[in-house]
Amino acid sequence: MFATTPLTIVAVSAGLSSPSSTRLLADRLAEAARERLADDQDRRVEVRVVELRDLAVDIANHLVTGFPPAGLKEAIDAVTAADGLIAVSPVFTASYSGLFKSFFDLVDNTVLTGKPVLIAATGGTPRHSLVLEHAMRPLFAYLRAVVLPTSVYAASEDWGSSGDEYTEGLPSRIRRAGGELASAVTGRTVSGASRALTLDDGEDAVVPFAQQLADLRVR
Repeated sequence: MFATTPLTIVAVSAGLSSPSSTRLLADRLAEAARERLADDQDRRVEVRVVELRDLAVDIANHLVTGFPPAGLKEAIDAVTAADGLIAVSPVFTASYSGLFKSFFDLVDNTVLTGKPVLIAATGGTPRHSLVLEHAMRPLFAYLRAVVLPTSVYAASEDWGSSGDEYTEGLPSRIRRAGGELASAVTGRTVSGASRALTLDDGEDAVVPFAQQLADLRVR
């Protein structure tokens, strides 16, 4: 008998413009994870995208007053309860945006413990891609989340690119990252769940996650 409660994926997008490449990347990563989850098990999958742009005033008020308005509380609760989290920020001054950081400053530093998190970022040029490793990964490590091995950076030139013989294109990286998140989510929520690796996963997709989760339990 399969559980009736759905699996939930929440994507947090800190894009400021509308339309936003940050939101587009969040949508594509969430869809890749949803498709893999739907293929791998029989539970319903729900996806929600939290647009921080719409919560900017509420975030500022909460930082000053200490009391979250209803919409912001709902977003924080969704992130807290998610089976898997996708966090996407535009790059500002060689780091994540202030809006992105302000939102996660409001998330209790224990509620993401052990939660699989897929990090991603967007920027104008490939030169800012190290923001994922130098800023975003340490942030979620501090929050005790399990950050997945594959992170996704999308520069302006990546959109519409299929890659070449030396590099993976953006669609391939999105599929691989989404597959890793799906594997992590089912590993956390379905007893005895297992899945054969595919070419999209890569050889480091599952073992590092299992090791990180074991390390967290030891602590």
